[in-house]
Amino acid sequence: MHARRSLAIVLWVWMATAHLCAGSAFAAGADSAYTIANYPVDATAANAVAAKQQALADGQQAAFRSLLKRIVPVTAYKQLTRVKDIKAANLISGVTVRSEKNSATDYLANLDFSFQADAVRAELSRQSIPFVDEQAPPVGLITVLLQGNPPAVTNDTGLWRRAWTGLDLKHTITPVTVQDLKPEIHADTVSMLLAGDGNGLRILNDEYGDEYGTKLIVMAVAEPDMVAKKLTVTLAGQDAVGPLLLKRTYRMTNGDLGYTSELAAVIALGVLEGRWKAIKSGPAQQASTGAPVWSASTGAGGEVVRFTASFVDPGQWNEIRAQLLDTPGVDSLEIATVSDRDADVSLRFPGGARGLADALGARGLSLANTSGGWVLRPNY
Repeated sequence: MHARRSLAIVLWVWMATAHLCAGSAFAAGADSAYTIANYPVDATAANAVAAKQQALADGQQAAFRSLLKRIVPVTAYKQLTRVKDIKAANLISGVTVRSEKNSATDYLANLDFSFQADAVRAELSRQSIPFVDEQAPPVGLITVLLQGNPPAVTNDTGLWRRAWTGLDLKHTITPVTVQDLKPEIHADTVSMLLAGDGNGLRILNDEYGDEYGTKLIVMAVAEPDMVAKKLTVTLAGQDAVGPLLLKRTYRMTNGDLGYTSELAAVIALGVLEGRWKAIKSGPAQQASTGAPVWSASTGAGGEVVRFTASFVDPGQWNEIRAQLLDTPGVDSLEIATVSDRDADVSLRFPGGARGLADALGARGLSLANTSGGWVLRPNY
């Protein structure tokens, strides 16, 4: 499989992974979540016909796994072993070709796989596996570039914009419409948003809500630093959950801004999904809708714990952070930097690192004190 196609599939699977959620909801637009769009497939065989057949067979099974991870809560992922033998071909309602090319032995394509919503629901219900398929109200997302000396705010139509438009923004649990930064929005309004100033959010909603067609507007601001090989991304605005301000820095592996932008967009979409699913999971989460899920503070206190989370792939990282967010007592969780293999994390927990190690041990995670500091690894 070609390296770039492998990366696309990994990122796609990560994007489709759910966060914290429970129960099920059959909203009017729920069936939309049962389409896995723009999914990359790739196969090599003895001839072009065999390669295409193999790509379709592998692709629909992989797309089905992505669908399950989209609608099933991460805390119930282990239960998915009960449906691992289901043949995706029996649940497919349609396949649409977006693009394809082939050689004498290779087949590459981007396909839309649509699944029979009622049939999938029936299979999950039969196995008592919880799921959520209700979509949030759409969010207008503005791609913004912040760079230069002094830093200048500009509407981005390059790598950062393409990283977002390359995702399936229609069928995700939190639909997104990518928008331009309107010329009349002043730089100081963007600065206020990035600083967490409520006036910036008020101006964005009240003065430009009609122009964007929604008051649910989030600015996705990318600040690339090619010298330091890092990309800082800030999400600022308001989604269906409430006000949002989240800043993350990503190490730029091999100076590849394109890959890092794709990774950051996937994680950012995961933030929006996680916030929505958190409030759909019960009253406890709904009570704190004004704070970003990934940096929420309950005021419970506890000792500061800093550690490096180590993982083998983006999907495993998604499961680790979901487990952290779901651990009672965890407070003030912050994720400073994320690479393709590790992340720097800080939080507060009663009992400090030792207490956290005991709590996470029951969740299949190992927090150990090494010569380089505390390191968190999964036991699975």
